[in-house]
Amino acid sequence: MSKEQRFASVWDAIEDTPQQAASMRARSALMMELESIIKQSGMTQAAAATLFGVTQPRVSDLMRGKINLFSLDCLIDMATVAGLEPHVTIKKPKATRKRRGEELAAA
Repeated sequence: MSKEQRFASVWDAIEDTPQQAASMRARSALMMELESIIKQSGMTQAAAATLFGVTQPRVSDLMRGKINLFSLDCLIDMATVAGLEPHVTIKKPKATRKRRGEELAAA
């Protein structure tokens, strides 16, 4: 009987490295927020393209979730132009925190 493997996110399950998974999580979150802003504002793709300083087909790629076409830098720039304040949160994995706590208790 094999144990079921669990992942913190879909990106952790499908990406080859933790670094790739972290980048994809951040890019995905930014893309979803940008798509939401465009839809909620009623902005056309052409208007969004003008705002972001990109082409309309580029906005179409964003709206269609073509994540591999967007760098994290590009998405942060677009989010800032859209009035968002993107930031990075650094936290240690739960397993690391537990191990460190156990080490401190043993000391």
